[in-house]
Amino acid sequence: MPLDHFVTLGRSGLRVSPLALGAMTFGEDPGAAGCSVEESEKILTAYLEQGGNFVDTANFYTNGHSERILGDYFAARPGERDRVVLASKFFTNMHPGNPNAGGAGRSAIRFQLHETLRRLRTDHIDLYWLHNWDRNTPIEETMRALDDLVREGHVRYVGFSNTPAWVTAQAQTMALLRGWTPLVALQVEYSLLARTVEGEVAPLALDQGLALVPWSPLKNGFLSGKYRRGTDVTDSARSAFVGQPSEAEFAVIDAVDAVADELGVTAAAVALAWLRARPGTVVPIVGARRLEHLQGNLAALDVTLTAEHRAALEAVSAPDLNYPAPLHGPLRAMLQFAGSTVDGEPSAVYPPLLQSAVRY
Repeated sequence: MPLDHFVTLGRSGLRVSPLALGAMTFGEDPGAAGCSVEESEKILTAYLEQGGNFVDTANFYTNGHSERILGDYFAARPGERDRVVLASKFFTNMHPGNPNAGGAGRSAIRFQLHETLRRLRTDHIDLYWLHNWDRNTPIEETMRALDDLVREGHVRYVGFSNTPAWVTAQAQTMALLRGWTPLVALQVEYSLLARTVEGEVAPLALDQGLALVPWSPLKNGFLSGKYRRGTDVTDSARSAFVGQPSEAEFAVIDAVDAVADELGVTAAAVALAWLRARPGTVVPIVGARRLEHLQGNLAALDVTLTAEHRAALEAVSAPDLNYPAPLHGPLRAMLQFAGSTVDGEPSAVYPPLLQSAVRY
């Protein structure tokens, strides 16, 4: 599947590539694992030339350098900007001492958007993400402010990132009932090594027709194929920050490597192919500090996992979900259907520990 086999992002008319290009690594900033302007432009050019159209950044990535690189790139190539779905995020305060320069209040959103548009050298953002939940701002203020920006033409679509499911549900319901601009996608951490999103957020997204746009789909490179038992990774800029995988993580890595060896592809391609096969619309964000990293990730578009492959990967990576998620699987069928099969959910004889609960 090439990058120009587009998918529709949630309940919207926005068509995007099946893999987004993450620009978090674009630009050089002290303490950031970024790459040079030249390498950033090579990566972006390769993605676009292969048909990609979905580019994701944020206001604070490499202290704003990421947005500036993108802005300069598209300004030098008239016409290219119009075919790209350019996404950025607001929340992080880049102006210490000014409490209204960050967060999700009306004034802060407008201030951050103004600076993002200036750095990107454009008059609109195609998809504007709330980067994190602002506990100090009523969600209705955030949603109304975003709706105003859409109506004014500065923003086309909106989404949430790293936000609790109950807050997201409240915001989406409010927008739909009041005729405001609804959310179309959720950007979340999601990978074979980070599946707790499946407890609340992923079911909400599936129910509401929201696309999932996973960040860190290779879990800090752990699923890239570089990490093997008994070896130290020294060629990764992130290795000094993320350390080595745990024993439980290595069990998942081993399973991914086994499938990759069987199919003759990279571990990264397997991990990304698994994500793309999840229920609903899932568009992983692939990042790269070098051009070869991008090419390796895009190979996932040519990988189709069998049901057996997916089952093996899901078994070894099954997450421990918080209450009440454990009550919503086989246990729910046991309690509700009392040994019958309803909607494909069979139940068994009640375990002794559940008999008293069933009586009441």
